[in-house]
Amino acid sequence: MNITNKYKQVRQDTINFCSHLQVEDYSIQVVQFASPPKWHLAHTTWFFETFILKNQFENYKEFSPDFNFLFNSYYNNVGTRILQTNRGNMSRPSTDEILEYRTYVDTKMLELLEKENDPKILDLVVLGLNHEQQHQELLITDVKYMLGHNPIFPVFNENYNLVADTNSESNSIKIEAGMYEIGYQGTDFCYDNELGVHKVYVADFEINNFLVTNGDHIDFIEKGGYTDFNLWLDEGWSWVNSNQIIAPLYWHKIEGEWYNYTLAGLQKVDVNAVLSHINYFEANAFAEWKCMRLPTEFEWEIAAAKLDWGKRWEWTNSAYLAYPNFKKENGAVGEYNGKFMSNKMVLRGASVATSKEHSRPTYRNFFNPTERWQFTGIRLAK
Repeated sequence: MNITNKYKQVRQDTINFCSHLQVEDYSIQVVQFASPPKWHLAHTTWFFETFILKNQFENYKEFSPDFNFLFNSYYNNVGTRILQTNRGNMSRPSTDEILEYRTYVDTKMLELLEKENDPKILDLVVLGLNHEQQHQELLITDVKYMLGHNPIFPVFNENYNLVADTNSESNSIKIEAGMYEIGYQGTDFCYDNELGVHKVYVADFEINNFLVTNGDHIDFIEKGGYTDFNLWLDEGWSWVNSNQIIAPLYWHKIEGEWYNYTLAGLQKVDVNAVLSHINYFEANAFAEWKCMRLPTEFEWEIAAAKLDWGKRWEWTNSAYLAYPNFKKENGAVGEYNGKFMSNKMVLRGASVATSKEHSRPTYRNFFNPTERWQFTGIRLAK
């Protein structure tokens, strides 16, 4: 697929997902980390306007002089911006105006792509498309968080459960000790945090070729997993008690039975389905309870070719740090990954909400250890 058609496809995928929303849904921000759909629609558009169009069209006219302030996420090099907590306060501009903004920028981008052949510019377009695909996954999880905290648990799409998948394997895989190469070595797109191919030594280890299920986690709950401080890291135990956590996100016990909110509505928990929406502390406590552990990100990547993966983002026991010889790009683009290498844990794999282009064994996702609104799960090792 050429770059023009790819651009059209990715941009349309975002609109297709939003077609299931109602107008009132577009501006809601339930919590700081979950942005309103309207903001995602505008921010992904702002990325193309800011990093490409303004630099490539002489006398380019911004759609609105306010949008750089409203829809810049975290790029300090680009200028001031609203606080993340205030994204839900914008009843104006309207959703219709944001859709007009997308059309305006798309028209200019397609005009540019008809004649552009500079590899550096095309690389920026590819980065922008990958950026939008990341926000498509965030759209899914942010919308689920919004609707999952609506007291009537509304249906987004009755065919969009996303947490019904089950394991297809039941074995474990043994990996011998040795030196292994880590990092992206292909020629297609990857993020800068995957670069810096290097060797690591790992001892012998064994890793499950399946993920923890809802039934496994119910057993953990019923045997006192959320009340036994011996299983928890100190910060995790504080999080459990401060937030009165008794189960994964979206789980509700109703008349003695566990239900969970899905984008297809509130449904009984399927004990055979793969567990989802747990954070690093929960994953680590479960591993401790099973007398096992989470794999490191290096172990995961070494074993990936033999693993069945792609259903959940899988917590690893690795902090998010730079690879050897990691180098940030100059300017705003350099803020994309590097400045977040602090107080984050690495997740590997992909989830049911992840774009296929983002499913590669070297992909390094990262979140705070308390966060669980993504489609996250547990794979155990020993």
